[in-house]
Amino acid sequence: MKAAVVYGADDIRIEDYADPVAGPGEVVVATKVAGICGKDVKTMLGEGLTGDLPAVLGHDISGEISEIGDGVQGFSVGDPVAVYPMAVCGKCHYCRQKRYNLCEKSLGIGHGLDGAFAEYVRIPKEIIDVGGLIQLGDEISFEDAVMVEPLSCTFAAARANRIKEGQTVLIIGGGSMGLMHLKTAKWSGCEVIVADIVDMRLAMAGQMGADHLVNSASGNLHDEVMRITEGRGADVVIISIGIPDVIEDSLKLVARGGVCNIFGAAPDTEVKIDPRWLHHQEITLTGTYASTPADFKKCLQLIKEEAIIVSDLISHRFTLDTFAEAVESAKSLEMVRGIITVGEMVSVSF
Repeated sequence: MKAAVVYGADDIRIEDYADPVAGPGEVVVATKVAGICGKDVKTMLGEGLTGDLPAVLGHDISGEISEIGDGVQGFSVGDPVAVYPMAVCGKCHYCRQKRYNLCEKSLGIGHGLDGAFAEYVRIPKEIIDVGGLIQLGDEISFEDAVMVEPLSCTFAAARANRIKEGQTVLIIGGGSMGLMHLKTAKWSGCEVIVADIVDMRLAMAGQMGADHLVNSASGNLHDEVMRITEGRGADVVIISIGIPDVIEDSLKLVARGGVCNIFGAAPDTEVKIDPRWLHHQEITLTGTYASTPADFKKCLQLIKEEAIIVSDLISHRFTLDTFAEAVESAKSLEMVRGIITVGEMVSVSF
């Protein structure tokens, strides 16, 4: 099969790669659409590269089942599916609490297991056993289905942040994940402020329903947030940018009794926090990572029902043959959310 294979930092080659085979309890999915996550791009550029190279990245995938291993029930070859990408053990302390995203032994598609930037992907038994292989039916396209995983990560954050109707939510960073946080917060009935330094991203946030837009490069974000919230600060602040100075400055924008969520951070990032402020203001500081199968299924249903629209997040489309262009677009910040289409694209949406 054809795959985008990572050999090292900024060394990605489109080449023939061994076809996966479905073992007992496994399936193979023929990729239709693979999503390009910011984490994928950072990894390809050398940040957090695994020592087990060469490897195929990509953890957002929708496609059709092409092979079924012994013992797999309820699926047929040709079924359109979306895939929860974490292969969890199902037995550790966290899995027993259904906090699968914190599994002590998990691997993932594109993270220890060959990923979605390929014509075929093996889906291990661990993903199927936890309900992570989900039939799409005919209500959703492959393009929309590949957006379920990133959207589910923002739902996991909303859960941790205890977001509820009527709150003011400040989102720092208007990239693809920031925009998904926006959609999640608006679906939850919140007033939303989006801050970024790129006017194009702010314009997209406005089109997607943001109530307030702040260019933090040309304006004073602190003053704007305090003006909008009548001096209180935001009930929930979601920091979708892993820059230490930005994180520290954003902490000051949380209202008393509010929640601050660090959604992304660079490796070895350190920030300073005043414990007296945390104590006296009763601030809850959270971090969230990935999502659970329950979050994934919830978001798939919301997209099917068009309760949340995700098609407007896709700004660029590529193929495996134009994969290098996808990486360059991501590096230049031109891309909001890019996808890789593989093979003949036939929508399952009617």
